[in-house]
Amino acid sequence: MSRKTMKAVQQHEFGGPEMLRYEDTPMPELQPGEVLVRVHAVGLNPPDWYLRDGYRMLPPEWQPQVSFPVILGTDISGVIEAVGDGVKNFSVGEEVYSMVRFPSGLAGGSRAYAEYVSVPATEIALKPKGIDHAHAAAAPMSLLTAWQFMIEQGHDVQNPLQPTKHEPVPLEGKLVLVNGAAGGVGHFALQLAKWKGAHVVAVGSDGHEEFLRSLGADEFIDYTKSAAEDIVRDADLVIDAVGGPTTGRFLRTLKRGGALFPIFPLGFSGVEEAEKLGVTVSTTQVRSSGAQLAQLASLLDTGVVRVAIDSAFTLANARQAHERAAHGHIRGKIVLSVIDKE
Repeated sequence: MSRKTMKAVQQHEFGGPEMLRYEDTPMPELQPGEVLVRVHAVGLNPPDWYLRDGYRMLPPEWQPQVSFPVILGTDISGVIEAVGDGVKNFSVGEEVYSMVRFPSGLAGGSRAYAEYVSVPATEIALKPKGIDHAHAAAAPMSLLTAWQFMIEQGHDVQNPLQPTKHEPVPLEGKLVLVNGAAGGVGHFALQLAKWKGAHVVAVGSDGHEEFLRSLGADEFIDYTKSAAEDIVRDADLVIDAVGGPTTGRFLRTLKRGGALFPIFPLGFSGVEEAEKLGVTVSTTQVRSSGAQLAQLASLLDTGVVRVAIDSAFTLANARQAHERAAHGHIRGKIVLSVIDKE
């Protein structure tokens, strides 16, 4: 490939959405074991704005060192433009999707808000044929998070936040509560629980009931009117897709032997209460996996799992996409279109 530069969204200092600049940057250098993907669409995720803002929500000792300029993003769908030495399972012209270098790229090494991205071949999978690039790009991080929490962790990397390995729990015939069910991880968690035969109580804001029931929710709780912890009892599993300091309130919804999985665990302070109640609290760190994306492709291709898109913006308008994210109440995922016509 003769091109030397490409368009990408970069930032040169931490801050708000106004820091995102659409500008020229060097093309990625393809390394052995990698493929070069011409990006058609990018999916947005919370780590994008965490990095943009300098990971201020993390303790200083956990904040990664970032070198500017930095390109945000992890989730892509596109077409293979070139393959590096040693790549045997993928070919030029194939449509693929990926969560790129996560969490190893926490400091900006994933570089997805761009026209071209180099991706380790172990982290890509063929794009599901039944969905377009926008829907494929919206899936990887959120769907892998739900999958690794609920179905199969797929790695043995120990979570430093807890002394025991994260273990998914059986779902068939169980009562599962999903908090934040309309969001990125939440709407996938709901669908995976239903696929595995659970009875699902979905918690969301006003206006999301019809959407969540269309995804399979058996019951709906509008948190603006009622607190789920005042209603639900004897749940087997709570997936708190919001997480944070308030996740402990769901402990009382669980039966003895139940489990609480906070997607964002920082701030949880109910360890002693959980032990008294006989409840397991466990979390894990989502990790890139081409093998798992290949498994998930069949579910996406057949419509067993559906991807909801909240809104779409062009790559040049990434700032507006981040402003939309900041408003909250996202239904599904936000995506960036890099190539207008597929």
